[in-house]
Amino acid sequence: MISEKLHKGLLLIAEPSIIGDLSFNRSVILLADHNSEGSVGFILNKPLKYTVNDLVPDVEANFKIYNGGPVEQDNLYFIHNIPDLIPDSIEISNGIYWGGDFEQAKKQINNGNIRKENIRFFLGYTGWAASQLEDELEVNSWIIAENVYQNKIIGKSTTDFWKEKIRELGGDYMLWSNSPENPMLN
Repeated sequence: MISEKLHKGLLLIAEPSIIGDLSFNRSVILLADHNSEGSVGFILNKPLKYTVNDLVPDVEANFKIYNGGPVEQDNLYFIHNIPDLIPDSIEISNGIYWGGDFEQAKKQINNGNIRKENIRFFLGYTGWAASQLEDELEVNSWIIAENVYQNKIIGKSTTDFWKEKIRELGGDYMLWSNSPENPMLN
């Protein structure tokens, strides 16, 4: 856990107390942008049943699509670690980039130059209005963590990512790492 000022590139780990919220329960979010106007992030550990080929038939790859968050879920977003292959990308931090020339991305995927370890697709994103994220931090909705994986986070397995991050916190969080997703059903 860190106490420094919020900035893009950090991870937001949902506190175990967020129960019943389908979007954010047990979420790990990459903070893609943070400024005085608000914040944007992508949920890293909520895969959907779709692949990129299901949504964009001319992409010849079966890369999973993730639920990026509850905002604009009819739009496809992507992060990647290959700005040399996808021009017009915006650096988030640590060699992680957001968006860019989608036509070029499709071409590079179809040519086999981009693998699933290089790119992650999301339907929607997570957004906060000005100071909303700070307010949520004050009521302990999120735990802030450095992204120790840097640009390799794109290929990071998502199966137990939230549990791994909670275990790393130790102490009282260890109990939560082994609890069922909805303790009321236990």
